[in-house]
Amino acid sequence: MDLNCSSPKSIPVVSTFSSPFDRSPDSSSTKKPISLWPGMYHSPVTNALWEARSKIFERLLDPPKDAPPQSELLTRTPSQSRTSIFYNFSSDYILREQYRDPWNEVRIGKLLEDLDALAGTISVKHCSDDDSTTRPLLLVTAAVDKIVLKKAISVDIDLKIVASVIWVGTSSIEIQLEVIQSTNENSDVSDSVALTANFIFVARDSESGKAAAVNRLSPETEREKFLFEEAEARSKLRKKKRVGRREFDNEAKRLEGLLAEGRIFCDMPALADRDSILLRDTRLENALICQPQQRNIHGRIFGGFLMHRAFEIAFSTAYAFAGLVPCFLEVDHVDFLRPVDVGDFLRLTSCVLYTELENPDQPLINVEVVAHVTRPEIRSSEVSNTFYFSFTVRPEAKAKKNGFKIRKVVPATEEEARRILERMDADLLTQ
Repeated sequence: MDLNCSSPKSIPVVSTFSSPFDRSPDSSSTKKPISLWPGMYHSPVTNALWEARSKIFERLLDPPKDAPPQSELLTRTPSQSRTSIFYNFSSDYILREQYRDPWNEVRIGKLLEDLDALAGTISVKHCSDDDSTTRPLLLVTAAVDKIVLKKAISVDIDLKIVASVIWVGTSSIEIQLEVIQSTNENSDVSDSVALTANFIFVARDSESGKAAAVNRLSPETEREKFLFEEAEARSKLRKKKRVGRREFDNEAKRLEGLLAEGRIFCDMPALADRDSILLRDTRLENALICQPQQRNIHGRIFGGFLMHRAFEIAFSTAYAFAGLVPCFLEVDHVDFLRPVDVGDFLRLTSCVLYTELENPDQPLINVEVVAHVTRPEIRSSEVSNTFYFSFTVRPEAKAKKNGFKIRKVVPATEEEARRILERMDADLLTQ
């Protein structure tokens, strides 16, 4: 076999990526092993963010031996961490094609990756003590509190994401991100916000793995103070949820009501309501081996990649369920319960938990995605992430299908009924 790349029949293949440390002043003298580079899967924005923060990232990957922890906490303002990224869609056709979906809008899954990458960069900015002799904190995504799409995001119009730290606890940080796209130069700024997101990061000591204190936050403007107070209230609510689920009135009756119709499906399927469907019949499943190209700077699987994959299967689940192209509305909540490592066998299981049919013009489809890290060698399977998405159907698609109707989802088991009630109650608590 001729392996000579100069042969006229050979097509040479070269890397389209460069190391995020290539621009480091001393990169030639301290070349990092490739196993310590961030993965090569990531979007152009993620690559740009990591390149912009290359000095911090290089210290994160190669801290001094026996480096002490940060000795004194600093006080920072939201403006010190505020960062924006710009998508030049109107003139950069290559970038535009990388983000285009079949409906000429921005791919939401890819945007979720960028949001996580930007939030991570901002958390690094806020927690850095600018001292190269101390060991850096390990910052991980703990949860996504909410991501709400306010309007469709076109892939033909320039886009900007602006984000900053809005709240800090003892060892946790909340970051708010706004995706801005203006179709009119004179339009109000609030009208230009296409999507909002709130990410929560937690800090861990890079050696012990225990919770570590983070730099304080001092909001300056009235809006910054308002956002801080709102985030403080959300933090208290999350703590209440961890203590125990709020008891709602008539819970036994609610469970029985949900299960009654499901029993008819199981016991007398010929007589079941044709406008309803069992929860288990809405399920889809996907599995993958987590590859090195998908890792973050800590060598674990990038949280944005997990959200991207979860969104794709949630979208597919809503599509198969509704029979029409779904329209994404929001990420209700995401929990990052345990890290996912390179080489892990990851199973994603999705289902439609429940539907809301009160508004016939915008029926809601609530989809749950659960990610399991599976270890066949030791017969182990652990939940690593839970994701909750809300979809509706595209108005233009619904208009073409006369008599379109979304079916009601009913549980067949008490465990399914409790999952539905818990999610409904969680939504009520956040309203």
